[in-house]
Amino acid sequence: MRVGQNGKLFSSTLVVALLLVTAGTLTAQDVRYNFMPRTDFSKYHTYKWVNIGGAHPDQIMDTEIKQSVDSQLASKGMTKTDSDKADLYIGYQTAVDQEIQWDAWGTRAFGSGMGSWTSSPIYVGTLVLDMYDPGTKQLVWTGRATKTIDPSSNHEKNMKNLDKAMAKLLKNYPPKQK
Repeated sequence: MRVGQNGKLFSSTLVVALLLVTAGTLTAQDVRYNFMPRTDFSKYHTYKWVNIGGAHPDQIMDTEIKQSVDSQLASKGMTKTDSDKADLYIGYQTAVDQEIQWDAWGTRAFGSGMGSWTSSPIYVGTLVLDMYDPGTKQLVWTGRATKTIDPSSNHEKNMKNLDKAMAKLLKNYPPKQK
């Protein structure tokens, strides 16, 4: 695209460059967590999976999500149990939304340039992981990972994204308190 002004040609390279940067940031995973202040996380050694309602994927994805979380929690010394005497109850919910991804390219030569962009739908999957203290029946930790689940993606890519997101999400678990 060219825009003429005062006899000079200006290119839209800046616009194309901004679209490229934006397209790159749209695909990055975002993780956030929060926890109940003054909670003694050192007392939690075992956990049990519970159904907390909300949206859940199919049985295969359910198993993959739990395995990914189990792996991260095991690396932190926690043990999964089926006993109701578990120190923590853990559950999750998922949501998959569709967004538009903009792909752009551009070139510049001899004072002029050209560029193009296309749009395509992408699926943005969010996983919310919650941890409850069964004794107090209170939520003590919650985390959210976006761009984690993609139902249209291939299996290996999905597992890689899921494992990466759970590692990022649980990186600072248990949280350091001041």
